[in-house]
Amino acid sequence: MRDTGSTQLQHTGDVVLGDDWVAPRGTVSDELRARRDRRGFFSLRGSPLTRKIIVFNLIALIILAAGLLYLNGSRDDLVVQRANTLAGEARLIANVFEAQLPKGGPVNLVAGDGVDVADTLAALTLREGMEVFVYDPAGQQVGETIGTGAGLPRVAEPEGGRTLISDGLSAVWEAVAAVISPAHDSAGPLVEDQLAALLPNVLEGRATRVETLSPGSRSAELVALTPILQGGHAVGAVALLSPAGEIEALVRGDRERVLQMFVVALLVSVGLSLVLASTIANPLRDLAEAAELGRDRNARKMNPGRVRIPDLTARPDEIGRLSRALRGMVSALYNRIDGNEQFAADVAHEIKNPLASLQSAVGTLRMVKREDQRDKLLDVIEHDVRRLDRLVSDISNASRLDAELVKEEQETFDLLIMLGNLNQYLGEDARARGIDYITDLPEGPITIHGLEARLAQVFVNLITNAISFCEEGDAIRVWVRKRKNRVLVVVEDTGPGIPEEALGKIFKRFYSERPEEHFGNNSGLGLAISKQIVEAHDGVIWAENIRPTEADATSDPLGARFVVGLPV
Repeated sequence: MRDTGSTQLQHTGDVVLGDDWVAPRGTVSDELRARRDRRGFFSLRGSPLTRKIIVFNLIALIILAAGLLYLNGSRDDLVVQRANTLAGEARLIANVFEAQLPKGGPVNLVAGDGVDVADTLAALTLREGMEVFVYDPAGQQVGETIGTGAGLPRVAEPEGGRTLISDGLSAVWEAVAAVISPAHDSAGPLVEDQLAALLPNVLEGRATRVETLSPGSRSAELVALTPILQGGHAVGAVALLSPAGEIEALVRGDRERVLQMFVVALLVSVGLSLVLASTIANPLRDLAEAAELGRDRNARKMNPGRVRIPDLTARPDEIGRLSRALRGMVSALYNRIDGNEQFAADVAHEIKNPLASLQSAVGTLRMVKREDQRDKLLDVIEHDVRRLDRLVSDISNASRLDAELVKEEQETFDLLIMLGNLNQYLGEDARARGIDYITDLPEGPITIHGLEARLAQVFVNLITNAISFCEEGDAIRVWVRKRKNRVLVVVEDTGPGIPEEALGKIFKRFYSERPEEHFGNNSGLGLAISKQIVEAHDGVIWAENIRPTEADATSDPLGARFVVGLPV
């Protein structure tokens, strides 16, 4: 089926490397090799299967990436982290003010009694973008400042500055949103108004609070408010606002890294999908094109030669199984074609002999004048006609046998009951000729699955053959033995046996080894048909001569033995 020396395969477990993607060039025809060269390695445009593999792999990857982005809790974690940090920083600023307050004297942040708010704020080192507001107990703002960073890095800025993928997707989303829904004023409450609403709770509760600003009010996300205490009483409050876009920048940087990995995974997935598709689509295309080449040649009435299915049997996967099955199917088809051609030649040869005899007898009949010679010629003609009729009938039965073996439904039956009925009928015929008919069948049923009528035809052929070779005083013995998962049916006779040179040919079509007086009475198809039926049941059949134990192989046989083995 294949040349293992030309495949150059390297096996690694269940993965075959090397020429496993397509059949080796030496195992395919020139036309198929030319089509493969035109196709190229990656056949995305001409292969629907390749496109489907890529699309399905990308869909799964996109769903995974979208799920990661949708379910990612990093923003919530960042908000909690920044809120805790912001509350601590607000408490530190309040402590700076509290450290400057007199222990028992009155404090007025508006008038500057007890602490200078402006100087204290100016002395603070704040991160860039942070805003600090100071309020008196009445909620009146007495000071504010904005952090410049003083050389401190802006921690909210992602690595590399801008996020190309995130910014690009955001721009696309904003453009789509602008088309779908018209722009509207989304401005929310002012920061001052929101802080004024939160101050009474802070001053009364004397605890640090962190709140999220309403959307649209400003670009800051969080505000921390804490009281300035003197002797346990609130003399003011500090409000610390986070830098504008700090959390969003951190989230955008985290999302950018996820998207970068997604792009890398996307490229890897496309590449691996192309490689995977080439290991599936290209071999399947080779198999299909090899079959199409044979079909196209037949359609153009050309001589197709042999269809060469690419040899992929070394692959340990379904494509290897498919290649093995197709190669076996094509091989069986060609064997059947060769068998039919040989059968037609044998039929022509077998029919030609009686036709030639008929032609000679008819030609001679025209010239013969004597009545006794004319009667002899008429007997020859009648014999040849009967021979032709028998031959045509047997040929018709043999030609229909294959189709009937496939169409007929196999059933389970008892082999011993069938043989018992045959022995009863054929035994009477043998005894009428003076032949002893002996049977030896075991007790109990022997159940087999098959075509009962066809197997009965086999045993009828074997027993009638034995009867035809026996003379008065001879004996025929039919016995059965069960051996594990097989049953043996043996037909023996004490006739003249089988010539040694004929043992290898008696199951061939139209071969007959009979005495001169029986010439023309048999077509030579009986044993060939029997062998075909037995092999269709996964059985075996053979013939041998019966010889005495330890006898010389050249001595005359004591009879002939035919053995049929069937699975049970």
